[in-house]
Amino acid sequence: MILKTVLLGHTFQFRDLKEIMAKANEEKSGDQLAGIAAADAKERIAAKLVLADLTLADIRNHPLLSPETDEVSRIIEEAVNEKIYAEVCNWTVAELREYLLRQDTRNGEIQRISRGLNSEMVAAATKLMSNLDLVQAASKIEVTSHCNITIGQKGILAGRAQPNHPTDSIPGMKAALFEALSYGIGDAVLGINPVIDTAESVKQILNATKEVMNKWRIPTQNCVLAHIKTQMKAIRQGAPADLVFQSLAGSEDGNKAFGISAQLLDEADDLVRREGTGTGPNLWYFETGQGSELSAEAHHGIDQVTLESRCYGLARKYKPFIVNTVVGFIGPEYLYDSRQVIRAGLEDHFMGKMQQLPMGVDVCYTNHMNADQNDMDNLAVMLAAAGVNYIIGVPMADDCMLNYQSTSYHDIATLRETMGLRPAPDFENWLVKMGIMENGRLTALAGDPTLFM
Repeated sequence: MILKTVLLGHTFQFRDLKEIMAKANEEKSGDQLAGIAAADAKERIAAKLVLADLTLADIRNHPLLSPETDEVSRIIEEAVNEKIYAEVCNWTVAELREYLLRQDTRNGEIQRISRGLNSEMVAAATKLMSNLDLVQAASKIEVTSHCNITIGQKGILAGRAQPNHPTDSIPGMKAALFEALSYGIGDAVLGINPVIDTAESVKQILNATKEVMNKWRIPTQNCVLAHIKTQMKAIRQGAPADLVFQSLAGSEDGNKAFGISAQLLDEADDLVRREGTGTGPNLWYFETGQGSELSAEAHHGIDQVTLESRCYGLARKYKPFIVNTVVGFIGPEYLYDSRQVIRAGLEDHFMGKMQQLPMGVDVCYTNHMNADQNDMDNLAVMLAAAGVNYIIGVPMADDCMLNYQSTSYHDIATLRETMGLRPAPDFENWLVKMGIMENGRLTALAGDPTLFM
């Protein structure tokens, strides 16, 4: 590998691929906190120039985290299709980028090529792309998935109803859920983050959401975002879970900090396929987010974009129904301001789609971050243009349990109306029967939760 370049009369020499990958990133406060970011724009450009000329074989032959010591690396390595890899291994990263952005490169071609790539190759191409490049490339990729219904089709924008409550009050959750349904939100999942991580609490919430689904014959799926061990206990006790959930990291040590391993995920996968209530074949919900490995001191000197891409390489093994990056949730230590959050949201969506995942984004920020709701509106519009499978809906865009700002139910409805997008077909048919939607548009009944009371 050639690890140096001359730029404006100055020679930039890099130690190894890990340093090049980190310094080729767009500015991220997390990389700066880790001490691995480029010193300035000139060094960042130099790193991009070097990275652009490296081949995909260079990246695979110099693993950032050895498969011998890290199970995430092993899972990613074992998934590479050797026949397809042999066709592209001599491409440079710049040539991969150009291929993805070419006007005549279609969804099927991209999906085939992706099977011969590893997560680090996808991250490398991402570092050479502008925000608009990330929108354009992702918009070509269609990844559908099916649990009880199908989402991800072109022209479809689904929404997760997230009716969290600060005390896990079932009536309070139902009130927020009825508002979501009245705006046509909930086709991705009725997904609730519990305050109390116990099997009994998970069972109560799953039973409550399933009761609503059955009473109103709602074509969707439910999930409680507790730790996977808690969900497994609840399922073994008879809880009606369509999907199982877990947060993922891009390193084995990061996943240990989450209290999980590949073996545990395998056990949960087997359980939900035997005893879950989802039709399938896609029965997982994963969440990720740039910076989680650094916060757990499990980043191994690897930049947060590359680690995020590795999360998707791990998620891909389990063929999930939905994945989303909770893009601005961790805080300004990792993504300082709206510019970094917008960039990360577009990066994550593209990297997930490139690894054949049904990607959503929690378009969000914390109150101590240099961002506001207008910034989130901008990101949501860009993601809708990029073909995001779904985004999150919480009452008035303010999650009173997790204490962060996201997008609201009516924000998703506005994106659909403005950009000519629709709910998932089965869910839209139900909305029409309920009188909430007609000819692809909300009716005068929309936004009235008393329809369900």
